[in-house]
Amino acid sequence: MTLEQIVEEVLEYLSSVRAYSENTLTAYSEDYEKLKDFLGADAEIQSITLHDLRFCVGSLSAQKKAVASINRFIASCKTLFAYCRKFQYVSINPALELKSLKLPKHLPPFMTVTEVDALCAVPQKKDLLWAARDRAIFEMLYSSGCRVAELASLKLGDFSDGFSRAVVTGKGKKDRYVFFEGEAVCALKEYLSERSALLLRLKKNEDKATRAQSALFINQAGSPLTTRGIRWIVGRYSGVEGTNRHISPHAFRHTFATAMLGNGADVRVVQEMLGHSSISTTQRYTHVTTQQLIDVYKNSFPHGK
Repeated sequence: MTLEQIVEEVLEYLSSVRAYSENTLTAYSEDYEKLKDFLGADAEIQSITLHDLRFCVGSLSAQKKAVASINRFIASCKTLFAYCRKFQYVSINPALELKSLKLPKHLPPFMTVTEVDALCAVPQKKDLLWAARDRAIFEMLYSSGCRVAELASLKLGDFSDGFSRAVVTGKGKKDRYVFFEGEAVCALKEYLSERSALLLRLKKNEDKATRAQSALFINQAGSPLTTRGIRWIVGRYSGVEGTNRHISPHAFRHTFATAMLGNGADVRVVQEMLGHSSISTTQRYTHVTTQQLIDVYKNSFPHGK
């Protein structure tokens, strides 16, 4: 069987049997395209060796790819050959000895309270897109620690307790509760009022109207906002027209986690709120901020006071 054929079969297996998310499947597909580029789509799967896979990893390193991207490629290769071994397409799994690269230790990017407040205020100050909707997006990302895909998939029926709580479906198809504080709820209600008025004006066809009625966030044409759309909105407001400090939607999630742990929340509670399967992922956010260092120094050093 060729590499082209086995990749198609593996992706179908991951989609239908393992129920991987669309984003995960896209990542695997991209990695397998790289594998085919390096080794050839017509390469026989039985002929691929550990040396071949190490050649691919070395080529990615030579292309200055990020360590995280290379490790994802390695994980994709391991998944492919584990499948091949399971269904006896190969007698030996060449990816077993393929080692992941050591990740450099970087603190996850996060914003200060002042920076978050400034970004949340930009939609009201700048006439860029849809102010009420965009402020609601920012406030809800910050208040809940949602992943951007989780926010994009929210529907009106997912909320309870006066929009202060919602159920989201995270990685691994796991449902969990996320919470929204007062400012986020107020921003959301203001947006929902404008959203209802927009849908009445548009009077879209029945199918589109049904999808828009259920989706929480929509664009000005009445269609549900996508993950890419939300990323674009955040980029627009954090760019030169806004705060001029470009950030991604994920920075809100990092900021939420940093704020919760910095203010004494139990790490296992934050793990549950973020939907992390491993507590070690959550513990990345237990870093000490510069301001905390200054405060401890001033309060502890004899001459600091």
